[in-house]
Amino acid sequence: MKHKTIFSVEELRHRSQKIRNINIEHKASLTVLDKFALWITEHVGSMGFFMLVFLWTLLWLGWNTLAPARLKFDPFPAFVLWLFISNMIQLFLMPLIMIGQNLQSKHSELRAEADFEINTKAEAEIETILMHLENQNEIILKILDRLEKNESK
Repeated sequence: MKHKTIFSVEELRHRSQKIRNINIEHKASLTVLDKFALWITEHVGSMGFFMLVFLWTLLWLGWNTLAPARLKFDPFPAFVLWLFISNMIQLFLMPLIMIGQNLQSKHSELRAEADFEINTKAEAEIETILMHLENQNEIILKILDRLEKNESK
């Protein structure tokens, strides 16, 4: 069985560090480009962005399929310009989204480390409290024994 270190209340107070706010620390460490990548990651992964791309595609393909021949600017069925623009959007968004996901992963790891620190601190505090309660129980039992002995006399 592993022995756990028990601290006195004074030692716990002395060892106690201010709890870090990882969210604020992480946000402060981000560069402007990091913030931009996170913004892109959060917004591209939304229903609003999906609807924007879906409507743009419907309008583009619908116009170039159904409009009069003289008004079409991207001929059916190839839609070369639409494919080129779509591919360029994908090529630019893919690395930005990956950068944003890496930043989110880093933030998640920092939060996990902070949670571990807090849990470790809480465990030491709980062990100390339990030890003190156990000592108080022993003292109370000794007092009760003395009282019983005094009453018996």
